[in-house]
Amino acid sequence: MNEALLRSLTPSVLGVLVRRGADFAAAEDAVQDALVEAVRVWPDEQPRDPKGWLVTVAWRRFLDATRAEAARRRREDLVDEEPAPGPVPAADDTLQLYFLCAHPSLTPSSAVALTLRAVGGLTTRQIARAYLVPEATMAQRISRAKRTVSGVPFDQPGDVATVLRVLYLVFNEGYSGDVDLAAEAIRLTRQLAAAIDHPEVAGLLALMLLHHARRATRTAPDGSLVPLAEQDRGRWDTGAITEGVGILQAALARDRLGEFQAQAAIAALHADAPTAEETDWVQIVEWYDELAGLTDSPVVRLNRAVAVGEADGPRAGLAELAALSDTLPRHTAVAAYLHERDGDLPTAARLYAEAAHKAPTLAERDHLTRRAARLNAGLRR
Repeated sequence: MNEALLRSLTPSVLGVLVRRGADFAAAEDAVQDALVEAVRVWPDEQPRDPKGWLVTVAWRRFLDATRAEAARRRREDLVDEEPAPGPVPAADDTLQLYFLCAHPSLTPSSAVALTLRAVGGLTTRQIARAYLVPEATMAQRISRAKRTVSGVPFDQPGDVATVLRVLYLVFNEGYSGDVDLAAEAIRLTRQLAAAIDHPEVAGLLALMLLHHARRATRTAPDGSLVPLAEQDRGRWDTGAITEGVGILQAALARDRLGEFQAQAAIAALHADAPTAEETDWVQIVEWYDELAGLTDSPVVRLNRAVAVGEADGPRAGLAELAALSDTLPRHTAVAAYLHERDGDLPTAARLYAEAAHKAPTLAERDHLTRRAARLNAGLRR
């Protein structure tokens, strides 16, 4: 069974049904039924035209469901004639599905779930396991999302920026359950890049590849976090880095800078440094200046303070940090790091311990706790 083929065909099959007049929710249910049938039948004999087979089966499931509803009379024109089996139009509706699943009326979590289901071809169970929630909870979330977008015209223009934010949310979930969401986000972004020629789509794909290239070195065998400066660069995926840098350079050459291209440029500079000490922090600060101008994000300015601390010294970084709200996530951890770099170890130890209590994840909490303990042990000697 070629699961990758089934998942790649999902959006185009769903697009055919919607263009024939099926509402999104009913069409998506029918496509899922067709995928289940394919899993059952294809191991014995895969059809010569897999997409045509899926369209035929999904359309019949849709018609069966429609005829069973009380609203059958309102859909008589739609169900009177079933299109004959055979080749289906070559039009690719993938891009419109991305726009629909990332509709502004959806919450970010609902948009992510619907994208993984309708465009990614994942089952409700797989998505629920990936997000560590009960399957019934995820089913309700997806059902509400489908109802929300069912009345949206399929050919309505969408917002690329919203789609990219949804895909980046998927990527940042990383790996949990039995679905590698980082790899899935890269696959979906490649698919989007094939459907639309946009430098920010390329920028996001480059950013994902460059971050993903370091994945194997981010944690130690015991699961503890390994900071970027301490990672084994010899284990970074040079193939992914080369591809990401190439995609980024082509995007930047178009002179339409966006936030994902700027983030990717920062990631590329980290990837390009043979050692942590050789990192071009001055250029990284310049890219953070570009990124801050594009987003005006306080989180970007927090990261910029770290870069300034590396480029111009920890006291310069602390001066930048002082201009930011101490309520920002990880503000205390950044302050601890810069004070440690400046040699103020008692303050750094205290701030590391404080940051550990605020840490959003168990792994980060443990990492900060260990840093505080290490400094305190040194101070007692």
